[in-house]
Amino acid sequence: MPLQTLQDLLVEELRDLYHAEKQLVKALPRVARTARDPRLKSALEAHLAETEGHVERLLCAFAAMGQKPLGKRCRGMEGLVEEGKEMLSSPGMDAVRDAGIIGTAQRIEHYEIAGYGTAINFAELLHLEQVAGLLRETLEEEKGADRALSSIAEEYINPAAVALGQQDAAD
Repeated sequence: MPLQTLQDLLVEELRDLYHAEKQLVKALPRVARTARDPRLKSALEAHLAETEGHVERLLCAFAAMGQKPLGKRCRGMEGLVEEGKEMLSSPGMDAVRDAGIIGTAQRIEHYEIAGYGTAINFAELLHLEQVAGLLRETLEEEKGADRALSSIAEEYINPAAVALGQQDAAD
């Protein structure tokens, strides 16, 4: 699609986000099954439900703009998901692997936060308030997921991973 207007660029950004979210709907169940800490598992499962809502909001945004969510492959998310698969298949101690899962998940959240922030700005500039509102709602959920992951990492997972290293050094 030629990018001749800011609206063209917004549609491309939304298509990218749509494909990214659909990839996450497929990937998150495996990530949640692999996580060992129950708090992390629960956070990932909750974010899967939110992600399904993100897909629906994007469909509403496309409808509001008279567009279809076609034709865009999100290579950035493909790379992040592939890195996540590598993390899931790596052998290791549960707490260390969970710390790796959190790191990968947060990189994904930051990618999405950047994409939604950009799309919101474009929608606001184009006076597409309904679209901007839908995107803002998702952006807040993405930020919330990032905060939840940080909290779980800082309070539970990372200290447990450090303790494993100290235990190995003492042995």
